[in-house]
Amino acid sequence: MNMLIFIIAGLLVHCVFLASIFDIYFTSPLVHGMTPQRTPLPPPAKRLVLFVADGLRADTLYELDDNGTPQAPYLRNIIEYKGSWGVSHTHVPTESRPGHVALIAGFYEDVSAVAKGWKENPVEFDSVFNESKYTWSWGSPDILPMFAKGASGDHVYTYCYTAEKEDFGAQDATKLDTWVFDHVKNFFQAARSNQTLFSKVNEEKVVLFLHLLGIDTNGHAHRPNSREYKDNIRKVDEGINDIVSMLEDFYGNDGKTAFILTSDHGMTDWGSHGAGHPSETLTPLIAWGAGVNYPQKVTFQFFEDEFLKEWKLEKWKRLDVNQADIAPLMASLIGVPFPLNSVGILPLDYLNNSAHFKAESMFTNAVQILEQFKIKMTQKKETTLSFLFTPFHQMLRRTDVTTLYCHHNLSSVCMPRLRLLSDTEQINILRKARSYIHQEKYHEAVSLCKTLISLALEGLSYYHTYDRLFLGISVVMGFVGWTSYVILLIVKTHTSLTRSTDDKASTVLLLYGFAAIGVLIAFFLLIQTCPWTYYIYCLLPVPVWYAVVKEFRVIQDLASLLLVFPLGQSIGFLVAGALGIEILVFSFFYRSTLTVGLIAFAGWPLITRLWAQAKVTTLSWTLLCLLLAMFPLMPVVGREPNISLVTVAGLVILLISSFFLACLCKSKNKYVPKKDLTILLFQMLSIALSTYVVNSTHSSLHHKQGLPVINQIISWTTLASSLFVPLLSPTFFFQRLLSILLSLMSPYLLLSTGYEALFPLVLSGLMFSWIYMEKEALQHYDDSLKPKLAALNFSYTTDITQFRQLHLDDIRRSFFFVFFIVTAFFGTGNIASVNSFDPASIYCFLTVFNPFIMGSLLVWKIVIPFVLVSCAFEAVQVTTQLSSKSLFLIVLVISDLMALHFFFLVKDYGSWLDIGTSISHYVLVMVFTIFIMLLSGLAQLLTTKRIELWGRTKRHSM
Repeated sequence: MNMLIFIIAGLLVHCVFLASIFDIYFTSPLVHGMTPQRTPLPPPAKRLVLFVADGLRADTLYELDDNGTPQAPYLRNIIEYKGSWGVSHTHVPTESRPGHVALIAGFYEDVSAVAKGWKENPVEFDSVFNESKYTWSWGSPDILPMFAKGASGDHVYTYCYTAEKEDFGAQDATKLDTWVFDHVKNFFQAARSNQTLFSKVNEEKVVLFLHLLGIDTNGHAHRPNSREYKDNIRKVDEGINDIVSMLEDFYGNDGKTAFILTSDHGMTDWGSHGAGHPSETLTPLIAWGAGVNYPQKVTFQFFEDEFLKEWKLEKWKRLDVNQADIAPLMASLIGVPFPLNSVGILPLDYLNNSAHFKAESMFTNAVQILEQFKIKMTQKKETTLSFLFTPFHQMLRRTDVTTLYCHHNLSSVCMPRLRLLSDTEQINILRKARSYIHQEKYHEAVSLCKTLISLALEGLSYYHTYDRLFLGISVVMGFVGWTSYVILLIVKTHTSLTRSTDDKASTVLLLYGFAAIGVLIAFFLLIQTCPWTYYIYCLLPVPVWYAVVKEFRVIQDLASLLLVFPLGQSIGFLVAGALGIEILVFSFFYRSTLTVGLIAFAGWPLITRLWAQAKVTTLSWTLLCLLLAMFPLMPVVGREPNISLVTVAGLVILLISSFFLACLCKSKNKYVPKKDLTILLFQMLSIALSTYVVNSTHSSLHHKQGLPVINQIISWTTLASSLFVPLLSPTFFFQRLLSILLSLMSPYLLLSTGYEALFPLVLSGLMFSWIYMEKEALQHYDDSLKPKLAALNFSYTTDITQFRQLHLDDIRRSFFFVFFIVTAFFGTGNIASVNSFDPASIYCFLTVFNPFIMGSLLVWKIVIPFVLVSCAFEAVQVTTQLSSKSLFLIVLVISDLMALHFFFLVKDYGSWLDIGTSISHYVLVMVFTIFIMLLSGLAQLLTTKRIELWGRTKRHSM
């Protein structure tokens, strides 16, 4: 197979594997066709004010400062004297869009919606705002428009500042919140003199939404433990106090206003969010005003997080909720229908109302969720063959059924029945609950409704994940088939283990057989009206396994060879291979595993003959391995910026390049064209400028003077030239590799904030030693193959027509490469999570919020060490006289085995930290695999190609 075709096929296959995790674990939970459900009794409030402090952590709001003073005195007073409080537990991904959707619409949006943007709805959904009479909202242009566009009618009004105001480098990010508070005050001042507006704001079922972004912005810019973040909390506290006083005055203290303060997500110590760490998932919830319970004092309460003593709130009852529970709470307070797609359970402890009202509200909640269950069940039943359909009742626990039927006397026999939650039984349960309400047995009605809600939510989840096992098996079949095919391809084309030829007659029969299987699978999916993605997951294994089975002659030869191979050696190789894979997997959980691995690498020459062959090379390899082993032990993202280390890294690389320049100029055996010297000097100037820009930018931001325009221009110009300039340099081994290092170090310095700036220097030094070590290792097989590195030229490698065959030591080389790739990620302070980044890294390029540009820059920072390792690997392949395809295939097998391992570790139960981490691991290793395929081509381009801007120069031998 042509290498280009193979890479394209590999990319497509791995993109399917990567996308599959979102179809299996993150699909849209929305169903349509329900009817609105509203509590029939009069609501306690005419209007609701929702304050969402974006990025506010629960612990930071509730904790006391060093002097024992609350961070938010007004809100603390609410907790102790006027309202109810607790912690709202968010779900992953902890981003602004899904957080607000959970708060206002009551359901947890699938991950794909995040990628489709913040400003518009990729799918239509109902919300409290949509059900309200009028909603006025003030805040960020990234949040407000999505609820206005999704509303039916023109009753949701938005007032947004410009996107340019969301500047992390601004003098004071609290101005975003001040803007909101000032515009709300001006709005109500205008309402006093505008009769139309005055009558609207005095209607019932009115929502006022204040989105406060300043805290999130300051958290990204300065981190949550900073003075700026905590000062912003105080500003918000004062602003809320002013708004509450203003509204009470405007409405004449009518006691019909309910207030809720919460947050969409928290934030890590290093100023990011997106995963499932408690600092991201624990957000505050404070409610007060009309219909809300007053503080409840308790003598004892227990929570696993043990925050109560730290917050000095152990005497006031803490009422925790899931984030989606806030939507039905708001709907109940102002008497609007519960959002149609809400999966929230009304937190009755927050309500200060009659037992009758609570029972009616819970009954409404049960009917609303049960409607979704019925539609979801109907949809799944209609799209599944009757003999394959497995109803939800078979998955229920015996205790759940017994409790429901016996405790509430729904059956004369207290035994679990098989057809739980059929249409008839749903009606019976609802009738029983309604009967309890008529009999004023409100506690029993609430208990029955809660049981029904719990069962309906379990059933909803069951049907939502109905196809998970089926899809998982399909993906695993594709994974195993692809990996098997790559192994067979290695054996067939890059070893001398097999001499079999293809049997064309058998191949044709196989083709027809697998084509028939594909048609049957497609027909099976068609009659079940499955989504188009199911066709991809289910049909992908067919051509993959056809390619595997087609090589049955190779499989026979390989099996014959393995049977005659010594059993002890076979087991030893398998154990060594499994141990190597497990070390790589283990490093995702414990970065220190890489340190152990690098120390083992340092001792590799000592247990071989390499120490005796090349003492200087071995010594440099050992020292650099030990030096690199220190980096995985360094603090992870979240450390304080240390620009001095970035400056040191810039000065060190300048010294190295100056030394190399001096050696070039003094060389008597080689003529160095002036243009090559000019390129080297330009790269050195770029390093010096990058070092200056980093110091200048962070100094300017520290003094809150913003990002200087000239620094921004230099940064973007440096980034744009980083992949172009190396192509102007000579293609001799060390000149080209040094040119690549210098070009990539410039943007890397601009994206660095601390010790990670030193990492590429040590990594590159080790890569140079690795190239020399592999040259020495090659002598173990054939001394005539030992090349002279100084004479090698990347551009000549494509002329080599005779590549040697693979041997066992090449598996070790491939493992080294994968290990170095993993080290390149974790060695720079990253952790195995999707929130593994420091937002301060991109401040030399932009400070105005733009998630996609910021994400791209952070990805490029991660990729730069990968490129350095890939270029070194390309040099190793040339040095060891192997085709670039052969080692690449072994690398692909190793990375796919890692990915398959993590696929089985993905889970959707346990804490959100466990769930988010398991998904992050799989996504990261799949992205690594895709990057490795792309980097293979990029490394070849960077090392072998040269652009002649000044005309071709005569080459002189070394």
